Amino acid sequence: MGAAEAPPKKSKGLMIKLLAGATLIGAGGGVAYGLMLQGVIGSAAEVKEDKNPKFVRKGEADPYAPVGEGHGEGAAAQDVDGEGGEPYRTSYYSFNDEFTSNLRESGHFVQLSLAASTNYDGRVLLWLKKHELAIRSAILIVLADTSEEEAYSVVGKEKLQKRLTDAINKVLVTNEGFGGVKAVYFKSFIVQ
Repeated sequence: MGAAEAPPKKSKGLMIKLLAGATLIGAGGGVAYGLMLQGVIGSAAEVKEDKNPKFVRKGEADPYAPVGEGHGEGAAAQDVDGEGGEPYRTSYYSFNDEFTSNLRESGHFVQLSLAASTNYDGRVLLWLKKHELAIRSAILIVLADTSEEEAYSVVGKEKLQKRLTDAINKVLVTNEGFGGVKAVYFKSFIVQ
């Protein structure tokens, strides 16, 4: 062995093998990830059942209809839906007590009674009853932030209906994860 002999060059072959191995591992990982996203393997694309209230079409039975709805003295024997208008059934919840509040920056006050509507199944009606105390509080806050001018004008009352609807839905979303109230209606409205 002479001093002129050079050591063999192993580093170039080793580098090629390492790069080829890393490429194969990366490609295999990418394929596995793609298959997981498509739900072919693993549980990455697990489908969760939507447990939110559903729209109820006219003529369909509501599996969550409150007990006793449509029965009792003076009630019709059967609900009859018209064929026109919206495709979904509208249900109403009537708040039992009136709401009374001072108007913002005024010596006057407003007294009103309300009902709310929904096109969703009976769970929304059940939640309105369940959370009526929190909803009453939210409604009173909205009423206290209403000006005398808003209380007297048609446009102001329409804006108030929208704000009340939003306040009710906010309470329901906070407590149940779903709103569902479509609109609020005035059953009586007195400003003194």
